[in-house]
Amino acid sequence: MEFLTGKHLDRRTFLRGMGASMALPYLDAMVPAGRLRRGVTMDNETKVPLIAIEEVHGLAGCNEWAQTQYLFAPEIIGKDFEMVPNSALISLEPYQDYMTIVSNTDTRMAEAFTAPEIGGDHFRSSAVFLTQSHPKQTQGSDLFVGTSLDQIHANRYGQDTPLPSMQFTIPNIDQAGGCTYNYSCAYTDSISWASPSEPLPMIRDPRVAFDMLFGAGSSPEDRAQRRAMRSSILDWITGEVATMNRQLGAEDQRRMDQYLTNVREIERRIQMIEAHNSSGEERELPTAPTGVPDSYREHMELHFDLQVLALQSDMTRVITFKTGRDSENRVFAESGSDRPFHPASHHGGREEAILEFNKICQYRVSMLPYLLDKLQNTMDGDQNLLDKSIVMFGSPMADANLHNHRRCPLVFLGKGNGILEGNLHIKAADGTPMANAMLTMMQELGHTDMHSFGDSTGTLPLRSAGRTTAQEVY
Repeated sequence: MEFLTGKHLDRRTFLRGMGASMALPYLDAMVPAGRLRRGVTMDNETKVPLIAIEEVHGLAGCNEWAQTQYLFAPEIIGKDFEMVPNSALISLEPYQDYMTIVSNTDTRMAEAFTAPEIGGDHFRSSAVFLTQSHPKQTQGSDLFVGTSLDQIHANRYGQDTPLPSMQFTIPNIDQAGGCTYNYSCAYTDSISWASPSEPLPMIRDPRVAFDMLFGAGSSPEDRAQRRAMRSSILDWITGEVATMNRQLGAEDQRRMDQYLTNVREIERRIQMIEAHNSSGEERELPTAPTGVPDSYREHMELHFDLQVLALQSDMTRVITFKTGRDSENRVFAESGSDRPFHPASHHGGREEAILEFNKICQYRVSMLPYLLDKLQNTMDGDQNLLDKSIVMFGSPMADANLHNHRRCPLVFLGKGNGILEGNLHIKAADGTPMANAMLTMMQELGHTDMHSFGDSTGTLPLRSAGRTTAQEVY
């Protein structure tokens, strides 16, 4: 174990053994001696964790008729809004106090600028979401779009974590070369851009993310041997855990035990998925890696569990999550609709078909409460992670039937250490870029020298009048 001094544990303490390396959750023992537990401000506590989640194909509620039914944006603007039962966001109602809905913003950088770009909306939209910049139309290596906000944040506040950022995905994103309408598949496969020409790879296999977080084996051979033996990484650090517990108070021991239990449970689920997918039984996703569940819900929940562990252990503070791929035809039977995702989004403006697509939208959004519940029940010092973090959920597309990028959906969840107040619906003025809301968020996150982002024309306040600033909260 590693200590900063003999008086307290370093926040960067790791338990190591047999190739495994496990970062620890935030413990009372990490508070320097002589400081009161409550109210202490350690450097990492003012660095707000950020999770950015992209939804493709927009939401049914962004259709012109569906807007009159309030299937996305509620009728009430401001505090104490009400969601209709058919709202795509209805599953988030228990978290309304943590929800800031931003409606009526545009992602015009995803629109066609020239005649050859017309029709290619699905193949440039993902690259626009976190860059709010227009992608260069190319199938070659001369990619160009913009640096994504997650990487801007990671460059400033993620460099003192083992992983400056992590990128997760649900769909297959290894389609090299060119996609349709003369766009490189790189624009469709990633939402994180380290520079305007450098998309970052995204993690589809939960096993890959688990091994990144816990260094489970020093080589592929070590990892393969451990999996074959079906042993746990906890077996490799048993002695370290026992030594650690002798130096911890009762509350820290309880917190450590819960953390290790969560790690083992996630590992067990991954092992079960791998065993099932290697059994020879027919798979729904036959080309997916063995660690990828066939179930959409199970895949989402495993990724959410890993993301919460990553934040809890401070392995990273910046996460992006791509939940779908444009133009995919996956069927979500649990939604109550038997329509493939992409064809359902082209509803032709027919009310019955819009409501059918809305079933799929409701189902996909209903994955989020699992993450919010995990964040709310995970303590990081004196705060739970939902109070401390920002989860940004949105889409660079609005009405997918029209390939429309006006009045796109955007929702912020969490409190961000006081940056957001929640229970708020903000309706932007017509023509407001989504980049304005993102610029405000970045400034509140500490990027006070950032005066523009993408096609921003200014800022868009994310609090109601009279709120204190994030700096005052700190």
